[in-house]
Amino acid sequence: MTPARPAAPAAIRGLRQALAWAAGLAALCASVAVAITIGPADIGVGDVWSTVAAHLGRGHGDLTPIRDGIVWNLRLPRTLLAAVCGAGLAVCGAVMQSLLRNPLADPFVLGVASGASTGAVMIVVLGVGGGALSLSGGAFVGAVCAFALVLLLSHVLGGSTDRVVLSGVAAMQLFSALTSFIVLTAADAETTRGVLFWLLGSLGGAGWTDVCLCLAALAVALVVCLGHARSLDAFAFGQDAAAALGVSVTRTRWILLSTTALLTAALVSSAGAIGFVGLVLPHAARALTGPGHGRLLPVTALAGAVFLIWIDTLARTVLDPQEVPVGVVTSLIGVPAFVLVLYRTRSTR
Repeated sequence: MTPARPAAPAAIRGLRQALAWAAGLAALCASVAVAITIGPADIGVGDVWSTVAAHLGRGHGDLTPIRDGIVWNLRLPRTLLAAVCGAGLAVCGAVMQSLLRNPLADPFVLGVASGASTGAVMIVVLGVGGGALSLSGGAFVGAVCAFALVLLLSHVLGGSTDRVVLSGVAAMQLFSALTSFIVLTAADAETTRGVLFWLLGSLGGAGWTDVCLCLAALAVALVVCLGHARSLDAFAFGQDAAAALGVSVTRTRWILLSTTALLTAALVSSAGAIGFVGLVLPHAARALTGPGHGRLLPVTALAGAVFLIWIDTLARTVLDPQEVPVGVVTSLIGVPAFVLVLYRTRSTR
């Protein structure tokens, strides 16, 4: 009698997945530690760990107060915010591509980034809010208003996936026009430069409050999206097939759209509109893990985090002491990848 061995392939896949997770987490930790050391101040990886341990009450830092401040108050929150924003935008992109069954969808397809831009310039340029809202707060309110407009328009137009996309395009154009009008008619040159720099994506003003808020939003969104991983797998076959498999299509779609929109709003309000991360990284992760969202979403998050850490490091050092907006660097890298995705989409039709 020949013994069956069905468990071996599953065990091998599990081992490979565990090793991939360990490698991804190690790459993320190493990226954070090394990226913090890059810059004009002479700081090593050991200095980073000792400073973090000292602030967590696990030891005594060896750095001077100035260099300690550079690590703890400047570079560490900036690097962590880059990781959180990269992970969040990549996850939102993966979810949007599955929900809309469109490989070219990204987190900004619902007009959230344009709404955030309008909210930000209304605070900075027009002084709306009377000091009650910061730039980040105004951006978040604007992003939520844009998503609310998309919900209203798509409901009035019928609520189908195509109507949601068209409503997002309409909201995007509306809020982009409002932003341009406010900047061109009400801002002086210096204010315009500062606003445009933020609109292109910037992590320069990152603080621990931004890190904590964005990390909390990312954690909640990941839990929700992973909880609907099987539903996302079903959406790959179309809404009718998903419904036949027992998925509550309308409810699931609006839960995931709302989750990704609110996460995107939180990230954009802290870092500006950083494009192409949510478009490109899901495709790269999908090539490694396959289409199953239970594996895809965590790998996408890790890839996005590592990617944006190094993009931000490049943006702040390539023209030192001048800083390049992060969104500019991601666009320079993302445009060729976008063209490749377009070509692959065309070749498969």
